[in-house]
Amino acid sequence: MLTRKQHELLMFIHERMKESGIPPSFDEMKEALDLKSKSGIHRLITALEERGFIRRLPNRARALEVLKLPESMNPSLGGRRARFEPSVIDGNLGRVPVPMPEAPANQNVAIPVMGRIAAGTPIEAIQNHSHSISLPPEMLGAGEHYALEVRGDSMIDAGIFDGDTVVIHKQNSANNGEIVVALVDDQEATLKRLRRKGNSIALEAANPAYETRIFNPERVSVQGRLVGLIRRY
Repeated sequence: MLTRKQHELLMFIHERMKESGIPPSFDEMKEALDLKSKSGIHRLITALEERGFIRRLPNRARALEVLKLPESMNPSLGGRRARFEPSVIDGNLGRVPVPMPEAPANQNVAIPVMGRIAAGTPIEAIQNHSHSISLPPEMLGAGEHYALEVRGDSMIDAGIFDGDTVVIHKQNSANNGEIVVALVDDQEATLKRLRRKGNSIALEAANPAYETRIFNPERVSVQGRLVGLIRRY
């Protein structure tokens, strides 16, 4: 069963595409649902995806697909459910939900590798579960985890090199000085050390060749915290 806001968002997306064929932006979704920030839209979209109403399309960071409508919106014809044709809409970059690993004690846990993360010149994270890696549970601790392949050299002084695989604990907050996956302007994902400086957020590189980038807090959202690193020789 959907909450009222989840239902409102799903129907807004569906009706907009049906009426005009023009996908709503996240700002339009936020305004239509009278929410104060786009983070609320991200949470609603994640909930709709987890319930099977929409899905994020692989290798397309800004695309969503409507899979179905609530049963109450599908009129029956001769006892059969009316056919619903999915429509593709554009949205902003969001996180692909990563299932929490469960495994017996002392048995390795499969962690999904969700794509690449910038540690240098900004690139977009690839929102695609390409493969999995197997890790001992004592390396992970509690909570949900995912892995990302590092591209770039901006974190080399923190021991993170191009080609490494970082293990990330999924969370939306972090302490000052922790290395995080940060999403900037809902589009650009990067691996940096987070610093709070007054009313600003600083994303610090660990390489003097790269500048510290300063943002207003509403432009940056934490997608996870670095908890491990894997390197192949």
